[in-house]
Amino acid sequence: MSRSKILALISFLLVLAACSNVTGNVKVEESVEAVANVQETDSLEELEPIPTPEKYEGDLELPIHGATGYTSVDLNLKTSPNVDSETIETLNAGTAFTILKEEGKWWFVKDATSEGWVDHTYCFINLPDVIPSIAYNSSNTYSSKFVSSGIEIPGITGQTLYEGKAFNERFGKEEFIVPVLYSMSKKVYLAQQEALAHGDTLVIYEGYRPYSVQKAVVDALTSVAYEDMAVMAGINTAPWSTGWFIAKNISNHQMGYAIDVTLARVESKEDIAIGEYLVTDITDYTEYTMPTPIHELSLASITFTKPVPSSSPTAWKNAVLADTMNESAKTLQSYLTNAGLTPLASEWWHFNDLDAMNQTKQNPSDGGYLLTDILSESP
Repeated sequence: MSRSKILALISFLLVLAACSNVTGNVKVEESVEAVANVQETDSLEELEPIPTPEKYEGDLELPIHGATGYTSVDLNLKTSPNVDSETIETLNAGTAFTILKEEGKWWFVKDATSEGWVDHTYCFINLPDVIPSIAYNSSNTYSSKFVSSGIEIPGITGQTLYEGKAFNERFGKEEFIVPVLYSMSKKVYLAQQEALAHGDTLVIYEGYRPYSVQKAVVDALTSVAYEDMAVMAGINTAPWSTGWFIAKNISNHQMGYAIDVTLARVESKEDIAIGEYLVTDITDYTEYTMPTPIHELSLASITFTKPVPSSSPTAWKNAVLADTMNESAKTLQSYLTNAGLTPLASEWWHFNDLDAMNQTKQNPSDGGYLLTDILSESP
């Protein structure tokens, strides 16, 4: 309310007071006081401007505060960020929690019943919570794209293999659950920033994959291969074997240091506010043509002409690219390897974080759990 309007209102009330009794005077005085209070309230509001969202400065696009994390193995919840501190309880592998803060290698977290400190070396973080600009399309959670030599795999292709989407309060909408080891998330962030700088975006199809799903795909593919010689040849022609295309035992997807990812051209984007922070939201994109559709389990998808030790961080650098590796696949590989990830010889879309592998090799995840909860909050 402007000062001139307030003065006019006060003058009007004083005239009324002159024509009224004592009771009226009291009411007028109360009215004048109320007007003054309005003026005071308006002034206070004018002194408290709404903060302008800004880009987060850190190792990720958003701070970890409020993000969802998961235990990859059984972990002790501690009273302080010290291995020798008192244990509050043991969190079973696959327990979801909200991350509240970080101190060294420890997170202070809360779950449904308690709060305390956990060693984040052995924890997953939900990628959409901290790198929202990436396009996520976890097809195995609604319609699996797994095929082999173009042949559908009964019980797998087109099926929902596991639950992996839930309402995410951080964004106010349903979002895919895409967990990876925390240390790996920082490398994925670096790859995405390089992609964005060139007008591209990563499109992640999978991070953590439950072992039950891994085994189901192996069993179904094996059955198809025994019935279809083309499929058998596609996964068992020297020097390649079935294990290169779908691990028969616990894989790096279960251990949390692998992603399946492709690349897309950004068609449109906008900056949006998430809490106090400004992030890029990819509103439209077009995936580049790659050597094969993603999750084509056969020789058609190989990255290199022959197998390369997947545990070596450098062997791939001397390997010869397969003739099918087109420019889009090479660009994708460049973004991911520049960030410190390692390509898999048999799948152009698969990249590992061998540093994360080595950090957790004393106690790796066995993938014996589903991750279906999102406990995220605004950062």
